[in-house]
Amino acid sequence: MKIRLLLFFLCVCSFNCKEKKEKICYAKSLLVTATAYNSLAYQTSSNPNITAFGDSLKPGLRYIAVSRDLLDSGLVHNTKVKIEGFDSLFTVKDKMNKRWRKRIDIYMGRDVKKAKKWGKKKVIIEYCIPINDSLP
Repeated sequence: MKIRLLLFFLCVCSFNCKEKKEKICYAKSLLVTATAYNSLAYQTSSNPNITAFGDSLKPGLRYIAVSRDLLDSGLVHNTKVKIEGFDSLFTVKDKMNKRWRKRIDIYMGRDVKKAKKWGKKKVIIEYCIPINDSLP
């Protein structure tokens, strides 16, 4: 009985281990125009501390806004994004006006000088699109 239980446990463990090794997302990279923004009413809306998704903005957070065409490319709310030139990941927490295409806006708190210094740059971004579970 103990041997059967041990074998069953080993089978379950090996199955779970194999499952974790499978690819869980599809990596994607894009060339986009990157600008910067601040949580100030003249740059956003009458409530500059709330994003278009309803999240709260606080200086120091690594958030970005994305143009609405990028939402269709898998850059949806809470997606983690690697931006060329930065060491850490950013999170999609806001969306931009409909007039922008292939564009991200990096949140820089209330530091207007830092945002102006960043300016407008072409950068490569990398992110991961989850693979949907489906039956074969």
